[in-house]
This record gives sequence, structure tokens and C-alpha cells, in this order.
Amino acid sequence: MATDRRDFLKSTGKAMTLGVAALALGGRVLGANERVRVAICGTRGRGKDHIREFAKLRGTEIAALCDVDENVLNQRLGDVEKLGFQRPKSYVDIRKLLEDKDIDAISIATPNHWHSLMAIWACQAGKDVYVEKPCSHNWFEGRQLVRAVKKYNRICQHGSQSRSNPGMIEAIQRVRDGTIGNVYLARALCYKWRPTIGRTPVEAVPAGVHYDLWTGPAPMKPFTRNRFHYNWHWIWDTGNGEIGNQAIHELDIARWGLGARFPVCVSAMGGHMLFHDDDQETPNVLNATFYFEAPDTKRSMLELEIRPWITNHEAEIGSGAYSSSGVPPAGITAQPKKPADQPALGPMDAKTNTIGDIFYGSNGYLAIDGYDAYKAWLTNQAEPGPSGKGEGNHFANFVECVRSRRAEDLHCPIEEGHISTTLVHLANASYRLGRTLRFDPALEQVINDVEANQMLRANYRPPYVVPQEI
Repeated sequence: MATDRRDFLKSTGKAMTLGVAALALGGRVLGANERVRVAICGTRGRGKDHIREFAKLRGTEIAALCDVDENVLNQRLGDVEKLGFQRPKSYVDIRKLLEDKDIDAISIATPNHWHSLMAIWACQAGKDVYVEKPCSHNWFEGRQLVRAVKKYNRICQHGSQSRSNPGMIEAIQRVRDGTIGNVYLARALCYKWRPTIGRTPVEAVPAGVHYDLWTGPAPMKPFTRNRFHYNWHWIWDTGNGEIGNQAIHELDIARWGLGARFPVCVSAMGGHMLFHDDDQETPNVLNATFYFEAPDTKRSMLELEIRPWITNHEAEIGSGAYSSSGVPPAGITAQPKKPADQPALGPMDAKTNTIGDIFYGSNGYLAIDGYDAYKAWLTNQAEPGPSGKGEGNHFANFVECVRSRRAEDLHCPIEEGHISTTLVHLANASYRLGRTLRFDPALEQVINDVEANQMLRANYRPPYVVPQEI
């Protein structure tokens, strides 16, 4: 029987309120009323959001900022002061930051190729970690991060923030409690407006940029603007394409709803279908299918669709219909107001993102718009079913767990982040190799495919090497 929404949210609220206790952190004792001192690493794009979110939390201090671009670093130091806080310490080299005994935790919002190594080093230094998605640039380093978190007994939250939203928690509960019947398929939709990145020439490294540190474990290549700020997402050496940028959120929600872990079979197809004359290496159109079958998991499938341009709004996702106020959920491009005689659905704005998930069951379907709102349609008559919306705070959940030392209360512990990120790596490997991959969930290895397993690892540039032994 479906859970009553008010009772569910009441119990969820209790579960998300954690006690505060005295604990030992990073070589210093943190009392129940003492501040958690956080260092934010990578401050330009998503890191700016980290500054804003940690600044909101009582009992939390932004103690340091770290960025290899001193131009951005100096700007963000000023931003913290404008928020009314003391100017944080500043670092260019993460290794120097990790020597600071006053830092309790770090949050990582750097390019993908630094995520795991930085997090592993932090664990070894006795720091807790909030690491942005994806937690790894390849499968191997993600598995090593999971091992490091366990060995050094650290708190590590993966940046899948939808898992802290009561609206999403309720939606997943609906999927699992039989509201739409036996769920056999989830579709992850990532239709996000992405124009061409064009081409940029090789040039001198800009003043204030420590390019060796920025490159870190990746191969050293000549500096170009398209290899640097943000567009590194579309270069294989440093990014994972759209599937590891936006679509990992939708993959994680879909897998979460299915109750699945690793797939046993993965097949992906796509290409650089638009804007051929630019520097992008990763596909901008990608379709991937994941098949799950394990002793503790019923058979199910997950389909992912990525495209960068004009689309429609399946299940009203992206249309604004999920917001009672008429304002689409955060992360969804706002729609223009519609004339009274205009239909509710359809691509009213060709640039509007359609980002979400749809779950299909034997008694209906449930759709999620963005990260915090859902609607369901029941029976073969598609009668309106339950719906809900609610935002949470993933950063607050992390800080609460840093204080309590209760890793089991994390809404997205690193093991969950690693599993979802492995789906990213398997899909990209299938796409790049042009073949279906069969995967052994127990060994976390592709079966009888040496080339694929090599692709799930990397050769690191010394001294920025992910250790073979943790």
C-alpha cells in the first residue's frame, strides 16, 4: 500500500535531523558547539555554489579556499568577505592545504580528473570529504577512493544532491512501495541546451594560472581555452562528457529508484552529431542501456538519453507543470507565460531543458522533474496519482554527519556515488569501443574484454598518481 505523504514527510524529517556529539577530527578535538572548518577546493563554477551553501550553515566556517587560478581565487576570497565573514586562508596547491591541521573537511569542486586523487589524499590527511559528481574520472580511482574512505574512517559525501531532497525521497518511496505497480524500466532524460564550443588556438598560459597543478594527473597538453575553464568537460583527458556532467544526476536517480547496483550488461551508441567543426571530443548525443539482474535485484532496465538541442517535454518534464507557483524547479530553464488557448505541453521554448526521470510500472508511471518534484499517473487510463515537491540541503547533511561521525546517515555515501559513476564509465567505454560490455558486479570487471578494462583505468602523470594500494 502506498505510504501516506504526510506521514512519510514527518518520518523523513525526523531521520534527517541528526544529533550533535563531540568527536575527534583531523588531529584536533571538535566540540559539539564548535565550528566545522571547511576548505573549498576549486572555486570558479560549482565551487562558487559550495561557498554560498556552506556560508548558510550555522556552526560551519569557510576556513580556506584552494584554486590553481589565482585570478579566480582572489575574487572568491573577496566574495567570502562580502558575505560578512572573515577572509579565509588561501592555497594554490592542495598538498599544502592538507598539511593544515586546523582544517576539518574539504569540499571538492575541481575538474573531474582531480576528484578521486584529491579526495584520497584528504582521507590520508585525516580530513572528511564532500566530493562533487562524478567522484572519479575512471572506475579504478573511484574504487580506490571507496577503499580509502573505509580504511581511514572518514565521512565522505558524494555530490548527488537530489538524495537530500524530501521531494525526491518521497518520489523514490512511491516507486518502491508499489504505487505504480511492478517497476521494470527507468528512463533518464538529459536534454540540455548546449551550443558549440568552437575552436581555440594554443596560447601562452595566462598569468596567475598554475597549469602544471591544473593538469595534475592528466597528460600534459598545450594550453588552450577549450581545455581550461568549463569546456574541460568535453575533453577526454579531463572530463567525461555530458553523461558525467549533468546526466549522472539522472542516472543516479534512476538507479536509486530501481533499487539496483551494478549492471550486468551495458550498451551505448551516439556521436558528435552536431557542431562538427569544434574542439569537443565527447559525444553530444548518446543513448545508453543498462540491464540489471542479480540474486538480490529483480530484472530491470535503465535507459539514458542525452541530446544537446531542440526537444519536447516528455511527461511534462521541463514544462513548468510540476511547480504549484508556476516557477519551474531549480535547474530548469524558465518558460515564457502561455496564452490561455495554448496547450499545456509542447516545446514552447526550444531552448528549455528537459531533465528528469520516468519510471514505468505495471500500474502506471511516475516522472521526476529536475531534483525535487514528481507526478504520477495510474492505471492504463493514466489517471492523476500522487505528486509532491520538496527541497533539502545536501551540504547540511554532510556537516551533520561530520559532527556525529555517523556515516550511515549520509544521504549519498561514497559507495553509492561510486556505483552510479561506474555506470558513466561503462557507458563511455561501450561508446568508445563500439560494442556491448558484459560486467561482473562482484569483481567490478568487464568480462573477457581486456581493452575495456584498460579503458576503465588511467596512466597517471607523476607525482599526481592514484595509489595502487590503499
